[in-house]
This record gives sequence, C-alpha cells and structure tokens, in this order.
Amino acid sequence: MAVRTLRAGIPMMSGFSLNTFSEEQLELIHCASLEILRDVGVKVELEEATQIFAAAGCMVEKHGDYSLVKIPSYVVEDCLRWAPSSIVFYGRERQDDYAVDGKRTGVSPFGENVQVIDRVSRKVRRSVKQDLAQATLLCDYYDQVPMVERALCSGDQIPGAQTLHNFEAMVTNTSKHILLSFGMGNSAEKILEMAYAVAGSRDAFAKRPFVTAFVCPTSPLVLVRQCCEGTITAARGGAGVAVIPMALSGATAPATLGGTLVQHNAEVLSTLVLAQLTKKGTPTMYCTCSTIMDLRFTMAAVGAPEWGILSAALARVAQYYKLPFWGNGGQTDSKLVDAQAGYESSLTTLLTTLSGANITYGAGCLESGLTFDFAKFVLDIENFTRVGKVIAGIDLSDESLALDIIKEVGPGGEFMTHPHTFKHMREMSIANLFDRRNREVWLEMTGGQEVTERAYAEAERIIKEHKAVPVSEAALRAMDGIIKEFESQIK
Repeated sequence: MAVRTLRAGIPMMSGFSLNTFSEEQLELIHCASLEILRDVGVKVELEEATQIFAAAGCMVEKHGDYSLVKIPSYVVEDCLRWAPSSIVFYGRERQDDYAVDGKRTGVSPFGENVQVIDRVSRKVRRSVKQDLAQATLLCDYYDQVPMVERALCSGDQIPGAQTLHNFEAMVTNTSKHILLSFGMGNSAEKILEMAYAVAGSRDAFAKRPFVTAFVCPTSPLVLVRQCCEGTITAARGGAGVAVIPMALSGATAPATLGGTLVQHNAEVLSTLVLAQLTKKGTPTMYCTCSTIMDLRFTMAAVGAPEWGILSAALARVAQYYKLPFWGNGGQTDSKLVDAQAGYESSLTTLLTTLSGANITYGAGCLESGLTFDFAKFVLDIENFTRVGKVIAGIDLSDESLALDIIKEVGPGGEFMTHPHTFKHMREMSIANLFDRRNREVWLEMTGGQEVTERAYAEAERIIKEHKAVPVSEAALRAMDGIIKEFESQIK
C-alpha cells in the first residue's frame, strides 16, 4: 500500500477547490441516510445476501422471493470503519499503480456505451469487441487516465458472455487498473479466474488486484440479484467494489436534489455494508451516476447542470467517509461533437474535478451515455488537462511573485526575452488540438480543418502506433479457454 504512482493521473496540489458542504451539513446528510437505512431499509433480492445482513444484526422481513432488510446505524458505522481509506488501485505493472491519497486526480471514459460513431463512415452503429479494445488502448496511452472503465460493450458476442469478452478486450490493451461490471455471480467468478491467470495465480492477484467490480444498487433502495452476487463474489475473490447508484431525480428519486442526495448515499452505504460484511477490508469506491430525469422526454439528463452539482456534492460526502470517489463529468446529451457537447462537458468536468474527485469519468460520451466517439474522447482528454491547470491554482512563492524581476524590468520594459521567462515558460498551458493561431496561419497550416477532424486523426495515430504491455501467452490461452467453456455452458 506504500507504492506511489509514477505516471497515473495529474496532481491536485493545494490550488483551487470547491467546498459544497460544511461539516454540520455533512453530518446532517449522514444522519438522514442512517435514518433511511434503519427505518425504511433496502429490498434485497438474494437470499445469501439477506443471510449475511441478518448475521450482522440487521432486521429482516421476508416477502416471498425478496427480503426487506433494515440496517442498524451501528452496523453502518462499523462497516465504514472497516472500509479502507487509503487505497492503491494496482495496475498489471507497478508504474501504473494509482495511489488514492487525495493528492492526484484523473479522468476515465463513461461506462459501457452500446453505440459508437464509426471512425471511417462517421455513422452510428452498435459497438463490437474491437471498438472496446481500441478505446482501451487510447486510455492506456494517456497519462491523464489512471484507471480504465470499459468504454463500450462487446455487442458482437453472446450476451451472457459479454462481460468476459469485455474483460479480455481490456486486459490485453492496458496495464492500468480496470473497472467493469462483473455481471451475475457465474460470470463474476469466471472474470476472477481470468484475472488470476493474468496475474499468474490467485495469491499473486490477492497481493496486487488490478480489477475492480462495478456494482449497481437499483433506485430506489433495491439491491437486485446481480448487484448482490457481484458484490459478494468480488469481495470473496479479492477484488474491490465500486458502488454506483443511478438515481433519477423526479423518477426513481425525489424531485429535490437534497432528497436524491440522501437516497443515493443510503444506496451506496447499503452496498458498502454488504461488501464489508462479506469480507472486512474490501476496497470500496464511492461512485455516482445520478442526475435528473427530464420529464418532458423521460430521458436521463447527463449534460444538465444537476449532473455536475450532484457529483460535486457527493464527492464531499465521500471525503467525509474517507472513501475514494468516482464522479460524473464530461458527458453530454448532444448527439454530435458540437458546441452543446463542448459546453456541457466542460461544466460538469470542472465541477467534479474542483470538488476533489479521484476520477472524473465521462470522456468520449455522447447521447446521454449511449454513444462513444473517439474524437470526443481525445478532445475531452485535452480539456481535462486544461481543468488540471485550473485546480493547480496559483503559486504565491517568492519565485512566482517575481518582485525582483518586475523591479528589474521596470515600467515600459518587456519580459519575453528575460531568463525568468525561459525558466518558467513550460509551466504555461499548451494547446495541442485546440488551436490558438490567428486565422491566416490556421488556414495555411490546416486548410481550415475543424478540431473534431484533427481529433479523429490523433485517435487513429495512437491506435496505430501505441502498444500496451502484453499479457503472457499462457494467460491468453487460459482466458480463451475460460470464455469458450463458459459460452458452451450458457448456450
């Protein structure tokens, strides 16, 4: 746990930040969440999970094929203490370890878009395994991405085995820490088998677990079978869990943001309790995919200000619990990489990152989370680098204040040729794809090409030239065998 990252993420330092709640307000949110879990409880759709809760002193009411579980406050408090606050999200390679210590932040793609804008035809189509592999390779290339969420789904594979194909596509194209849904218990076990094969053994994986399972409570206040099985299997198998409710204010959560915030928090805590009761000390990440429902169109609005507001607020709640936080930012409801996409992505990315999120996820996302676009991903990375400049703030050291230099140059002088400028010029932000040249030079150098086309070209270059650290031939054979055996069983 003492390993410190060498390349993952960017420094947060002690610059600008966004503090959404006071300590008293955070205590109010916490106590309100405890009241919901104690008096209302959660619906649990897996008997094994119900038994785990009951053994810890939770109250259980049987209702046919599900149970209503009411969780006492002391159980929640105990489990919060058991959840580690200092986590290293290990990569396959030590250089990719991402230490969550409040000093670094990073970006990641949105989770499992089912469509992609084809880079050749520029038409929307269903995503396939190769798309996920190439998107993962882009993530491996960029240092700003310290952990890799599965950007797309392997839509050309057998539905019941897609989670296994997703993992294979990702682990062979990045050596960074991986996050993805493990699916039901049977597929979760197979993904862990594949991970053990890549690590070399189960013991080797236990020492450096490089994959975390996304588990999703269903709003309002339901732990469905898949969520329970994924949580229990991941915890027992040595992987961490990332708890990501998807509450929709006005639909599956109260129409007020305060109510949505408290319900979301209760859903995270209920799943965290299940993970810790299954295996004390299971690494648990606090996540969000909550926003408002646009009731005019019955659509989840991921480009709305509330998307970023809730994320910034929940980041502060996660910090109150001393848990790592995975927050919304960079998504858009636009169907194109256009002005709407730029405005919406920038606002939520800035809000979430300023709040101190360990990961701001959403790069490459269009159409309310349905569609991935390679050009937008590249542009979002550049935009996140700009946000990183913002959160770094302004250095007020003697060297930065430069009083001696100002006195030396004096009124009417110039700083461009001064040695102090040569010393610090590389600290200034640099635009790579965003163009700062005057119109004449821009026309001459690019022929008036707009930034999206340049981003597509950059994506093509990276996919063609970049190579991820390979996994062993033995691991490749083992994963292939595990997938084939699993597919034969579910057909």
